[in-house]
Amino acid sequence: MGSESQPLRGTNLRKELGLFGVFSIATGAMISSGLFVLPGIAFARVGPSMVLAYLLAGLLNIPAMFAQAELSTAMPKSGGSYFVIERSLGAYAGTLAGLISWLCISLKAAFACIGIGALGVLFIPAESLTAVKLTAIAACLFFAGINLISVKGSSRLQGVLVAGLIGALIYFVCGGAVSVNFVRFSPFFTSDWRTFLAVTGMVFISYGGLTKVVDVSEEVHNAGRNLPLGMFLAFGVVNILYVAVTFVTTGVLDGSVLSGSLAPVAEGAKASLGAIGVMVIGLAAFLAYATTGNAGIFAASRSPLAMSRDGLAPASLSKISKRFRTPHIAIILTTFFMVFVIAFLSVEELAKTASTMFIISFVLLNAAVIVMRRSRIEGYRPSFKVPFFPWLPVVGIVAYLLLIVDMGLVPLLVTGGFLGAASLWYGIYVKKRISRESAVVFMVKQAVSKEISRTGLEDELVAISLEREGIKPDRFDELVKRAPVLDIARSISAKEFFRRIADVLSPRLGLAPSKLVDLFIKRERESSTVIAPGLAIPHIVVEGQNTFEILLVRCSGGIIFSELHAPVRTAFVLVGSADQRNFHLRALVAVAHIVSEHEFSERWFSAKNTDQLRDIVLLSRRQRMD
Repeated sequence: MGSESQPLRGTNLRKELGLFGVFSIATGAMISSGLFVLPGIAFARVGPSMVLAYLLAGLLNIPAMFAQAELSTAMPKSGGSYFVIERSLGAYAGTLAGLISWLCISLKAAFACIGIGALGVLFIPAESLTAVKLTAIAACLFFAGINLISVKGSSRLQGVLVAGLIGALIYFVCGGAVSVNFVRFSPFFTSDWRTFLAVTGMVFISYGGLTKVVDVSEEVHNAGRNLPLGMFLAFGVVNILYVAVTFVTTGVLDGSVLSGSLAPVAEGAKASLGAIGVMVIGLAAFLAYATTGNAGIFAASRSPLAMSRDGLAPASLSKISKRFRTPHIAIILTTFFMVFVIAFLSVEELAKTASTMFIISFVLLNAAVIVMRRSRIEGYRPSFKVPFFPWLPVVGIVAYLLLIVDMGLVPLLVTGGFLGAASLWYGIYVKKRISRESAVVFMVKQAVSKEISRTGLEDELVAISLEREGIKPDRFDELVKRAPVLDIARSISAKEFFRRIADVLSPRLGLAPSKLVDLFIKRERESSTVIAPGLAIPHIVVEGQNTFEILLVRCSGGIIFSELHAPVRTAFVLVGSADQRNFHLRALVAVAHIVSEHEFSERWFSAKNTDQLRDIVLLSRRQRMD
């Protein structure tokens, strides 16, 4: 059986990507064949309303984008959507997500290679679709060779390329806008609404690259801020460019030229800006295809690599070339698949199949964010939260399912066959190897029983949260990890409370319970340890050296210290020897910071068990001691 809580994830990666790096990766991954090839095919189906289809496809990405942002800020780990879905929905959903992620990125990279083929025949005329596909296959093999002998290009280079792409597109939009003929937009709708929705689903792939940045989330500095902000900026910029570019392209080209063209933007540049425009857009398109195709093969290989390390795929897929330090087997597998789809699927079928897979992954992402939020696992602490929860994820799921229905027979058959094969793989290979508990199982257990044992997922999420925040546990944290935790439901008196904590601490301190009770009562008579309404920090000094213990208490019914104070529902008990006076003072400061944190009370009183109470303290953002 697979491990419960210690999947093989490899060593931690350097966090070198900043906000611009996230923006560049997400933007560069989106600006590709979805913009430079698809508009002509979309126009052939729905006419000028394809501009609206691009806008609608962008808006429909919002629920998935928000879900990605929340999940990735809570779990910034390599492996992309696969990792967060596997931890949320379980090994079966993780198997589907991992294979879908691999398939989506592979199809998008193959689509980029088709774009290179179309661009090549634009400059070197050849009417045959075979010539386009052969050029695309050659480009695919070239990129595969690069990936086999080198690592991914730096984010700085990606940033330069993205800046060039955006500049070229702005040049096209501004230069071509003066040549727009609004007569070409009439009639605006030339099809029925189902065809329009099918085209909206087809161009959905144009935004699919937005999910790629999650694959490198483990390498993002200050992921809680830079991941969501970089994604939102990239989405906003690309969405505006898509609508603007398709609008100008429609407005400057006759319908007969635009309809079915595999190089519509280049044709639009030729018509409105002449030879210079064609060169600028041609170079921009080539750079977009090259970065997407090259990075796509690399990124696609990460899913089988991550699945292999987690036990969901054969170990051979995680093998690294000794000479070039690249996952050569995963890259070769990806390349063979890409060559197959380039050779045997039409451009429209390829786009629709890829979009269908992206849509399915978005359904899983929205389901995952609902499960993670409802599970109330204390270690799940996203820096960004989906607004209008749970309505936005639910609306997203419904909208995505409606899009899938209208995608057409071939994409649905390919998708159905893929899901069937993935399910078979899970039943034959994965199920007997993986026993790791997911958030959905945790949530079900919580619903049927209040007494559930600690899971490996809780420990993993706590570790991820601490790593994300850059928190290095100090002595206070180590004491909390082994501290007893009392969760008292009914109301009790202070004297009974002291007896209960004395019984727990007596074996640890080697002192009689009665002596401890006397010390607590004496300390309370000197001055009350109730420091705020509902909060007390009982603390005493005991004999000995190098002795310090912490005990955490939640009393829902309230501890009655005196008639002068409100019932105490939260208590941090501190016991130390005289030589620990300095640490005692620092521990008091730590407690003060913990209880003053935003949402502390809400988290504390909604915690399901004592383990979650301890996690709340461990995950506090207080300044750690040297």
